Amino acid sequence: MRIISGSHKGRRLRAPKNLPVRPTTDRSKEALFNILQNQYEWSEIKTLDLFSGTGNISYEFASRGVSSVTAVDQNRFCTAFISKSSKELELEIQVIQSDVFKFIKDCSLEFDLIFADPPYDIGEEKYFELIELIFKEGNPSGVKKLSEQLGLCSCKVRLPLIQASDKLSQSIFEAHKTMV
Repeated sequence: MRIISGSHKGRRLRAPKNLPVRPTTDRSKEALFNILQNQYEWSEIKTLDLFSGTGNISYEFASRGVSSVTAVDQNRFCTAFISKSSKELELEIQVIQSDVFKFIKDCSLEFDLIFADPPYDIGEEKYFELIELIFKEGNPSGVKKLSEQLGLCSCKVRLPLIQASDKLSQSIFEAHKTMV
């Protein structure tokens, strides 16, 4: 995997083969960040990378100068790799080994952008639980409504980005049609 832009543009990282992950491809990552770069002033936002795996997305945010990057993953080998790599790259990434669902329930921090790319086998019930936890009213790490940029409603709140499978994107849309 490689960092595609920012202060570490072109840097390659080799994740251990035994990590239970599927890193986001360079093509997908480049498309995602091409969209986001026109939406945010990197130096002014706080990001949360859920199910961070190799830290691929976290490195990209940090390389682009995001003010705060928090990476959460349950696997201790993944979090150890992210910690080691971020230190080697001199990128400030707060790495937390935790179950994502527990982290969100207990989190008192606020984020401007939330990236979640859960495992393929997470199951539909867990997808909906993740959506509900993030967007639950009163949850500082989430928001009350989705932004107009997702085509769901008009509101003036921090925009989370949940990027994963088309199934999750559709689930978010369906869940919010009933909540708005």
